Amino acid sequence: MACPHLESLGTGLSPPKPFQSVYREDCTQCFDSIDESAGLDVCLQCFNGGCAGDRGHNKLHAGLWQHPLALNIRRTRKAVVRDEPPAKMSKLAIAAETDEDRYDTALAAKCLECNTHLDAADPRLAHVIDGILKANTFARKEEVKAWEQELTSCEHILLMQQHSPRKIEQGELGHCTACDLRENLWLCLDCGNLGCGRKQMGGVDGNSHALSHSNESGHGVAVKLGSITPEGTADVYCYRCDDERIDENLGQHLAHWGIMLAERQKTEKSLTEMQIEQNLKWDFSMTTEDGKELKPLLGPGLTGLMNLGNSCYLASIVQCLFDMPSFRDRYYRPSDSPPVTQEPAADLETQLRKVADGLISGRYSRPDDIPGAESSVTHQKGLAPAMLKHLIGRGHEEFSTMRQQDAFELLQHLFKLITRSQHQGDLKDPTVPFRFVLEQRLQCVGCHKVRYSTNEQDSIFIDVPLEKLPRSEEYADGAADKYKPVTLKECLDNLTAAEKVDLTCSACGSKQGFTKQSLFKTFPDVLVVNARKMAVVNWVPIKVDVPVIVPDEQFSLDEYLSKGQQPSEELLPEEPQAQAAAFVPDATAIAQLEAMGFPRNRCEKALHATGNLDANAAMEWLFAHMEDADIDAPLDLGGQGAASGAGADPEKIEMLGAMGFEAAHAKKALRETGGDVERAVEWLFNHPDDKDMASDEEPKAKDPAGSATLPANFQLQSIVCHKGTSIHAGHYVAFIRKQLEGEGSRWVLFNDEKVVEAYDVDEMRKFAYVYFFKRA
Repeated sequence: MACPHLESLGTGLSPPKPFQSVYREDCTQCFDSIDESAGLDVCLQCFNGGCAGDRGHNKLHAGLWQHPLALNIRRTRKAVVRDEPPAKMSKLAIAAETDEDRYDTALAAKCLECNTHLDAADPRLAHVIDGILKANTFARKEEVKAWEQELTSCEHILLMQQHSPRKIEQGELGHCTACDLRENLWLCLDCGNLGCGRKQMGGVDGNSHALSHSNESGHGVAVKLGSITPEGTADVYCYRCDDERIDENLGQHLAHWGIMLAERQKTEKSLTEMQIEQNLKWDFSMTTEDGKELKPLLGPGLTGLMNLGNSCYLASIVQCLFDMPSFRDRYYRPSDSPPVTQEPAADLETQLRKVADGLISGRYSRPDDIPGAESSVTHQKGLAPAMLKHLIGRGHEEFSTMRQQDAFELLQHLFKLITRSQHQGDLKDPTVPFRFVLEQRLQCVGCHKVRYSTNEQDSIFIDVPLEKLPRSEEYADGAADKYKPVTLKECLDNLTAAEKVDLTCSACGSKQGFTKQSLFKTFPDVLVVNARKMAVVNWVPIKVDVPVIVPDEQFSLDEYLSKGQQPSEELLPEEPQAQAAAFVPDATAIAQLEAMGFPRNRCEKALHATGNLDANAAMEWLFAHMEDADIDAPLDLGGQGAASGAGADPEKIEMLGAMGFEAAHAKKALRETGGDVERAVEWLFNHPDDKDMASDEEPKAKDPAGSATLPANFQLQSIVCHKGTSIHAGHYVAFIRKQLEGEGSRWVLFNDEKVVEAYDVDEMRKFAYVYFFKRA
């Protein structure tokens, strides 16, 4: 019997367009995939992927959107055949083995409503099925691409005017024109000068003569000779942009100097290859001192995340967050129906629930048994959080790339996205337990009058004191410096210590300055601490490994609670508007912020918003407002701030009204988003029923975040650790305290897909970067 749905829909079916995503690897609502026994059903109309097993997300999609026709894809792992010892493989060689080499794949067309199989060779289906199989999957098809930087050209390449052409003799290519180095040589494409590069990772020598030439001549673009291939690829660097680039006309530009691509042979590693090699060296040990592999762990809460290519920063943060009760309660909803959305892969709520189910349920925490594999220890395959990574990085300059990123910056970005999303009924914002209030106290040295200001935060930064240990004969040549261990208490004492600031008192006119001190006004349920361990070497900031000693047992933070204004204290008068317009940022604070790479406008804006007292509070503000539309605009003190005045802007309310939003609802949205129209639209869509504020009402005062109740005892729950000299390179892992069945509390190492019982826990303290402390 013919399928009526195929008869009615068949003529309208078409293969996926280049801009359409094809979800043919795993379900968009859970991590069931084509590797499950039931396989994955790919919708033949919109190419959504729905699991075909007991969860039935395929039928849910088909019923909601009347998309009954699907292609079932199921694959099984082939047995590994080894007739010779395997060759040593690198990350760059991954593409040599294809899916066809590793898997057997079975296909079946079907109608989910009729519960019948269809003929995949039917002309109405065959071209669609062929298009699905040939289209790029949502996740990157070739793993090796995840290790390559996303490079572009630049104006200095596009507008380059090369000097008069000449043939550079091969003898001149033998060494740098300013020294005798014969490797790491860079040819200036502007004038043909040859200079050595900077000293690079992996022991490659360099005296930076190519950079010196660029500084002296103003020429920007150079190519690394040893990296040139006959295919036309090479390392191209723009010194004026200070970044790697692509030269689409490299062959033509090299021929200008008599260098023919067809005659070249690659003789040195490219910058990408060296970065990959260096990143691999930063891995954390997975063996004990006697060489035994660490014990793999399986079960609920013990599921690993596959590395998508430089995505360990994401995996480590996600593992720590979904270990917290607020995230488990908010997103692990096994009894709830999935959110109704036509694009599950583009819905933050759906993807966070998907990750929560994947990590917490234990459903996917199973050994990756490969038939015929020769290994005494079998780890998990791990879940690929490709949809979440794409979603949270969408539109973001850094997180949308495949480059390594700062794990703490990702945490701040993720908190912002979650806070803006919709939370109704018993679905509470899971970031609330992380929030607290930090109070700054300013006191004039002359008249002793005080001013208190507060800032709500979800984390703190601590500067780790750096004290080098004396070098001894035990140091190998070229070994890194070692640093004296410090305690967490020392770092917190420094953070909360009183310090002198040079300000003129508006009350008494004294120029003796002020004392400034920051203390907790409230404590959170989960305290996130970012440890800054930075040193400057040859004018370049690098991360150093300083052990921070943190108690394993509970410890008190009571001494860091502010006592607030005392009866004997007299408050400083409020700053008049005229003085506010003449705002002068604190010189020390703005220097600290600029040294971290923040533009001047952002630094001034952040210091003004946080009372001009503390670089730490200003940095918190900056991380929370990175995506504000006016973040790079100069500080404007001519009127009210955006948060208070912008919400009442009639033009913005009218603009939202033209989109169909009521005036009262629009005004509240603008208040909630600091007057940003784009964010207000997003808020309105996420809060369709939140209309409890009339247009002429003021914002309701909310309870302060956190709690001032004592005692405030905390215990270390998890750590994100990092190995490497830069937070944008190297490797991130997570150590989490878990309750293991029959074994009590144990530290567990989450190293991407590998989940093992931690061995040398003391060693991890040296590399700790982000701490999560739970209030007892």
